[in-house]
Amino acid sequence: MVISNAQILAHLGDTGRVAGTLHPKAQAILFGDVADDAIDRDLPWITQVDRAHLVMMAETGLLPIAHVSPLLRRIDEMECSGFASLRGRSAPRGVYLLYETYLIADLGEEIGGVLQTARSRNDLGATVLRMRLRQVVADLLTGLSRLQTTLLRRAEDCADAVFPIYTHYQPAQPVTLAHYYAGVAAALDRDAEALHAVLSDLDRCPLGAGAVGGTGLPIDTRRTAALLGFSTPWAHSIDAVASRDAVLRLLAALGILGVTVSRLAHDLQLWTTGEFGFLTVADDLVGTSSMMPQKRNVYMLEHIKGMAAAPMGALTAAAMAMHATPFSNSIAVGTEGVKPVWAAASGMADALTLVRLIVAGAEPNQGAMRLRAISGQTNATALADWLVRERGMPFRRAHHEVGGVIRGMMVQGVVDLATAARDAHPEWFHGERSPHLKPIDVVAAQEHGGGPGPDSTIREIERVRASLRTRRAALVAQHRRWRAARQTLRSAVERVLDIAVIDRPGQGHPAGA
Repeated sequence: MVISNAQILAHLGDTGRVAGTLHPKAQAILFGDVADDAIDRDLPWITQVDRAHLVMMAETGLLPIAHVSPLLRRIDEMECSGFASLRGRSAPRGVYLLYETYLIADLGEEIGGVLQTARSRNDLGATVLRMRLRQVVADLLTGLSRLQTTLLRRAEDCADAVFPIYTHYQPAQPVTLAHYYAGVAAALDRDAEALHAVLSDLDRCPLGAGAVGGTGLPIDTRRTAALLGFSTPWAHSIDAVASRDAVLRLLAALGILGVTVSRLAHDLQLWTTGEFGFLTVADDLVGTSSMMPQKRNVYMLEHIKGMAAAPMGALTAAAMAMHATPFSNSIAVGTEGVKPVWAAASGMADALTLVRLIVAGAEPNQGAMRLRAISGQTNATALADWLVRERGMPFRRAHHEVGGVIRGMMVQGVVDLATAARDAHPEWFHGERSPHLKPIDVVAAQEHGGGPGPDSTIREIERVRASLRTRRAALVAQHRRWRAARQTLRSAVERVLDIAVIDRPGQGHPAGA
């Protein structure tokens, strides 16, 4: 049966309270000229919710199987065709009402008209949002896990790559690239923890809250929640349809993650310049200039920094859209406030992929790194510490004396602090003990306070790796639960359809009978 646009518009044009469809210009702004984008974005999730709702209604006896089974079959057929019957059509009141109206026109009001029993677009929309978001968060966690894994693997590869860590853009102390990468991986672990908290918050199902005040029909919200892969139904109907704070929490988590990623990208951009020359990035990760033949631009890092900034802007936009609105169903909250999250999350996922590729493809230039560690006198603190430990000198005095030696070096153009210190203060070096001031030796001694010493760095790598394993296992378990729910829902649908086949015409009894 072919349903014409005129039939669809006839249903949509008279809702009982409102006659006529939305003004064409308003429709184009709010819903687009045709519904195809919304079909691809929303309808696969909506139909999943519809199936769970219809199965529950049949199992509880709230709807007869004679009404439920044709709906389930038609929904399956529409989805298998890619919703071809709806494509190219306008959606003057949104894609859901286009879809529901099509079912009514196709199956008749007695069957198609029961789909919204004990349900509203409000709790449906809140449920679909959380199902979409939980997949987005899971994908982000996967991308973040891959970045952490790459950082930890590169940390193990770069255990001997000594270079100066900078403070205030000045060389400070010698560390290893392994220590740096492990530190970034540790910071990202807290970002992962925040995303896992968002995922946990998304595990409540709003379906059943209705428009805002629940329903008087004895629905089984635990059943629908389980069929959709949620751990529990929402306990309060107003909270269920009013709240979109999960969007804000996600954007806040992504904003902080973006700060971490942008700081990593900033360091990598500095260290890949000719002025630093600490890292060389593979040819397939750089660009050149259309005019200047010598250029080798690691331009992806600039994209990463821009992408990583977007979630903070999205958080501001979403929070302002939701700010000072009624604590009830609100389009400003549920539609406009939610809009910024999708592009921000997609951009952050891309940024994670790009920075992972750069980390994996950046090779250390150890000669340049060691030379700058020496020329930057990054062993000065180690010499002051040695004077405290071996000569009993108060640290502030040791700090002053070593600083004086370095001042003299600057005047004389000397680079090696150990040689300059022996020349200026031979009394410090009497006896057999002398300081080990090569950058690699300084690093090896810095085991305390979470320093870059080998044992300290290995412990941190293993700690983050263990945390990563735990988070991966939790994410695998979550995916497993979602797959099991989809299989359970499919089996429940087939059971209802099988009962409908053997049922006597018009009898209709609960699927659980």
